[in-house]
Amino acid sequence: MASLYSLCLSKQQLIGVLLIIIFFSSSTAKGCFKSIISFGDSLADTGNWVILLQQNKPTPAFPPFGGTYFNRPTAQKLGLPLVPPYFRDANCSNCRKFRKGVNFAVVGATALDNAYLARKGIINELTNVSLGVQLGLLKTLLPSLCSSSSGKYLQMLLFLPNNQKSSNEFLNNSLILMGEIGGNEFNLAFIQGISTEVIGGLVPEIIKAISAAIEELIELGAMTFVVPGTIPLGCLPVFLTRFQTPNKQAYDRYGCLIWLNDFAHYYNEYLKKELESMRRLHPRINIIYADYYQASMPLYLSPRSFGFKSTLTACCGGEGPYNVNVTLSCGDPGTKSCDDPSSYVNWDGAHFTDEAHRVISNGLLDGSCTIPRFEFPSCAS
Repeated sequence: MASLYSLCLSKQQLIGVLLIIIFFSSSTAKGCFKSIISFGDSLADTGNWVILLQQNKPTPAFPPFGGTYFNRPTAQKLGLPLVPPYFRDANCSNCRKFRKGVNFAVVGATALDNAYLARKGIINELTNVSLGVQLGLLKTLLPSLCSSSSGKYLQMLLFLPNNQKSSNEFLNNSLILMGEIGGNEFNLAFIQGISTEVIGGLVPEIIKAISAAIEELIELGAMTFVVPGTIPLGCLPVFLTRFQTPNKQAYDRYGCLIWLNDFAHYYNEYLKKELESMRRLHPRINIIYADYYQASMPLYLSPRSFGFKSTLTACCGGEGPYNVNVTLSCGDPGTKSCDDPSSYVNWDGAHFTDEAHRVISNGLLDGSCTIPRFEFPSCAS
């Protein structure tokens, strides 16, 4: 079984996600956002997991992770605002830092809680900070955030159901990034050998959990959501190694496993249909589907046009045709990192490199990979 850390956070791959968050934070079709609220897993975690494991820091807290990070958070390097991780100040000793945004995402987080997954035979040893827990943390934090602009009166209104809309100016002017969340259910299940029937049955439950969280946030006053789908799972080195087969018919022309990409398509279509239903139910709410799958495909269709030399081999890993050792993770003794991560699509077997995320970002930021197409007018600061 693959090491669980093989599915963990890579600072190497965060730049694209941060650029997406930063860009969305600067503009919107209906005006400027005043804050960003981010939920999710390793694709959005900006430090929560490392903070939570302070006494026993995981491998992503050390080199070779962060090798192309210039030793500084990307947003700060660009002179742009960074969405701070919630657990940096979970006691809210200085809540002011969260008024322009807060990130609840944690490596290994799932849309479904660990107890539910355990009943399905899926064990998550990475974290218990599921989407429901993250949403609960926001609700606990809201009184402090809402009181910042309208004083104690607005804070008091938060607890009066009839005046709920008046109390949520903060959420009304925030961008809500819903993940990516839900992918770890599949990652863990596939790696742990759970049957495809059980995994397929998780899809409607995951989508239900995501839509329920969106509904609750709408009730609290949120107006704009970005909801990502999943990436081409069949192109990830960790799964190409786990499900390697001599059957050439199992692979597409680019070397990706067809059945896993079909599963990713199934999940994404299910999610898109649910989001479309929610748009009809809430016509005044912006619910934007971020098509990570479509935005990722240029990496495999024409890698050399972007300067990539390797698409299916991990930059940092151990051995084998995909440079993935199922018992080791990037950073463990016996693993090594490539000399030029920018020439690789994949970083550690499960995550993209910084350069790959730049390509993905372009497809999202120009609106070609969002549903509905999202226009980005400039927002003067």
